Amino acid sequence: MSELKDTIEEIGRTFNEFKKTVDGRVEALEKNGAVGDFEEKLEKMNDRFDELEAIKASIEELEVKGGRPGMTEQERNIDEHAKAFDAFLRKGNENGLEELQEKALSIGSDADGGFAVPETLDTEIEQLSRQNNPMRSVCRVIPVSNENYKKLVSLGGAASGWVGETAARPETNSPTLAELAPYFGEIYANPAATQKSLDDIFFNAESWLAEEVSIEFAEQENLAFTSGNGTNKPKGILDYTMATDDDDSRTFGEIQYRLTGTDGTLGANDAAKVDNLVDLTYDLKPGYRQGASFMTSRDGLRQARKIKDDNGNMIWQPSLVAGQPSTLLAYPILENEDMPAAAAESNSMVFGNFGRAYYIVDVRGTRVLRDPFTNKPYVHFYTTKRVGGFLVNSEAVKVLRFGNGA
Repeated sequence: MSELKDTIEEIGRTFNEFKKTVDGRVEALEKNGAVGDFEEKLEKMNDRFDELEAIKASIEELEVKGGRPGMTEQERNIDEHAKAFDAFLRKGNENGLEELQEKALSIGSDADGGFAVPETLDTEIEQLSRQNNPMRSVCRVIPVSNENYKKLVSLGGAASGWVGETAARPETNSPTLAELAPYFGEIYANPAATQKSLDDIFFNAESWLAEEVSIEFAEQENLAFTSGNGTNKPKGILDYTMATDDDDSRTFGEIQYRLTGTDGTLGANDAAKVDNLVDLTYDLKPGYRQGASFMTSRDGLRQARKIKDDNGNMIWQPSLVAGQPSTLLAYPILENEDMPAAAAESNSMVFGNFGRAYYIVDVRGTRVLRDPFTNKPYVHFYTTKRVGGFLVNSEAVKVLRFGNGA
């Protein structure tokens, strides 16, 4: 309420000054005097009026939302947190921000400093990141409050059988279980803006931050989810041990791979390429094929686009529907620039049900530390997020290796 009151008062003061300037201009005209200085001043004051009216409208809109009927206490807390966070971005004002953060997100302060971004901004960062992150777009994403997340999987082993209506039910074996945990790391971005731009009411600081951060996060995340080594970062799907054994004989946690027979290509000729791709899809059990997709490097995609089957039909088809991907053998195919380029023995193509094979675990609470001192006149926003990733089901994904095993 105080901010709105101050803005209205400034509008009043500006208007009074504006009227005096108009009167001065009229008086100068009546005396055939110069009016250039009056015109310049009026032009500046008109610009200021536009700014103040925009500020007033923005504050009024926020207050209407904040007091709308039926708004829950949690919604009001989130709304207040968003307002306070905007003031923090623009001016570095931290007054009451920690308390509002705790109420809105149920998380406290971080030992390393900084504040958690509002829930709406966190969601916007994730959505923008998903658009530029092939792995995040197809893998299962799980939000958690801390890094204690574990996944319990069954390795089979439970016995069963048929019995008569009155026959005894012998005790069966218990299934073998394995506990899996994500490989976590902290990802960061450090975008910078000038204080002048932050002072501009028409500059959307939150949207700017979301866009800048999501680009950096997407690039680093996708690389880690694809081939990260698990040291201070997620363990990528291609970093797991691979074997040529099928699902019935392969060690749990190993990924099955198939050789194309020729280094750096999908096969020696179109017939061999089609056979390799078809065999790859049938390496996957039927239950996983529904919802499966190809993922490949740029080189792999270029090769796939040129392949014809025995009837002369292209096995790659471009998307002619908005929002739908291109297909290979009728399965969606995604380009992942972090997949290895086509080379001798390169794992340049993957086929699988990524949502069942690989989990991405987001720790709730992207944090921002405002730094106006290190690189004046720029204000840096050191933004961090804890994220993990791990292979959950090694049977749900298969790899095509561009080589002959030599």
